[in-house]
Amino acid sequence: MADLQEYDVIVIGAGPTGENVADRAVQGGLTVAIVESELVGGECSYWACMPSKALLRPGQALTEASRVAGSREAATGTLDVEAVLARRDSFASHWSDDRQVAWLESAQVDLVRGRGRLAGERRVDVETSDGSIQLAARKAVVVATGSEAAIPPVPGLADSRPWTTREATSAQKVPMHLIVLGGGVAGCELAQAWASLGSEVTVVEMSDRLLAAAEPFASALVAASMRDGGIELHLGAAASSVSRAEDGQVRVELAGGGAIEGDEVLIAAGRHPRTSDVGLETVGLKPGSWLSVDDSMMVEGVEGRWLYAAGDVNRRALLTHQGKYQGRVCGDAIAARARGAIDTSPWSRYSATADHASVPGVIFTDPEVASVGYTLDRAREAGLRVRAVDYAIGNTAGASLYADGYDGEARIVVDEDRHVIVGATFVGPAVAELLHSATIAVVGEIPLDRLWHAVPSYPTISEVWLRLLEAYGL
Repeated sequence: MADLQEYDVIVIGAGPTGENVADRAVQGGLTVAIVESELVGGECSYWACMPSKALLRPGQALTEASRVAGSREAATGTLDVEAVLARRDSFASHWSDDRQVAWLESAQVDLVRGRGRLAGERRVDVETSDGSIQLAARKAVVVATGSEAAIPPVPGLADSRPWTTREATSAQKVPMHLIVLGGGVAGCELAQAWASLGSEVTVVEMSDRLLAAAEPFASALVAASMRDGGIELHLGAAASSVSRAEDGQVRVELAGGGAIEGDEVLIAAGRHPRTSDVGLETVGLKPGSWLSVDDSMMVEGVEGRWLYAAGDVNRRALLTHQGKYQGRVCGDAIAARARGAIDTSPWSRYSATADHASVPGVIFTDPEVASVGYTLDRAREAGLRVRAVDYAIGNTAGASLYADGYDGEARIVVDEDRHVIVGATFVGPAVAELLHSATIAVVGEIPLDRLWHAVPSYPTISEVWLRLLEAYGL
């Protein structure tokens, strides 16, 4: 049996969440080993955030140029597909984690290559290419294994060699016809990305609208843009079966009748946790389950206060930036508990309070959708007495300068009892950069009469903040 190696903290999963846990724990004076079976840097670096946005940006840049008289006349060509894919490859570091490994070394985090599994309290077994390693944690073990694409139980789908987001962000050839099953964030982004590169794209979505979790006006504006871009939408539709012929063609039969044929089929129908093979059964938890945690990321239902779970695996907010945030909270909390009692009250350093009602996110479609906090419907469901205030972003001077005929909408959701903003959504070109100001307003619970004194620069798109407050009555 291999010798037992001891650390204060063992992190299973070296994606961005696990990296942040490890970094903060080391900064807190603890020794840390991080276990990774694939590439250090995780899904976002190689198969999600970075390569998907690299695929989207060239098409968006060309579209933006076509929206302004003068540059419109010059933007008459099509994308250089080879250059776009090469740029995408560079943002995915050509699927090499050398730089990420070097960062771990600089942060004084030991990397153990292999598949890590819990083996009882504070123990982790690692299957490596050379055998096995047994690790013991003096303080804590953190599960940060993330999530992966869920494959719905549609007859024939799993056997049809479907693309998941991994294949869709790393493909080296543009399919002539791509069928996308799912009209959520990943489905819409990747549909537009591959359409910009020349694919004929068809989206099949079970809901009656795209981006079902967003404000309805966001769904409508994105759907209109996708249709204008030549993407065929089947809303309120579902696949009843999928098959792939010997010549490679994929056929999707629709439940309501009819069929769609294409070169590839992309599954963008949700995620499930990577916990089926991490040894949860050895600590009394169900393999394959999401891990429920408190606000310091400690797993509930496990005795001894030693097991934590951060990032996608706890299902609180499946977003890279929220996973990093949770990682910082988690690493700090572990280090602080090693020194004594800590304060985990809301908005303390050791509480991921923002996960509950202050989560920001950007959907990098054309138009972009940037939102934080509650939608109007969800605020009402939460029992808040709220009022929505809407404004057409194109009516600001900054937006009219940014693009001819700028088409976009903004909404703030105001808690009428506390006179603060609890949600905001912006839809339109370049609205992602409006989001952090909204996040600060929501997290800081800034009273509207004080927010009115935050004067937006003229002429910028941020002038929409003034117009929204004026529309509210200030």
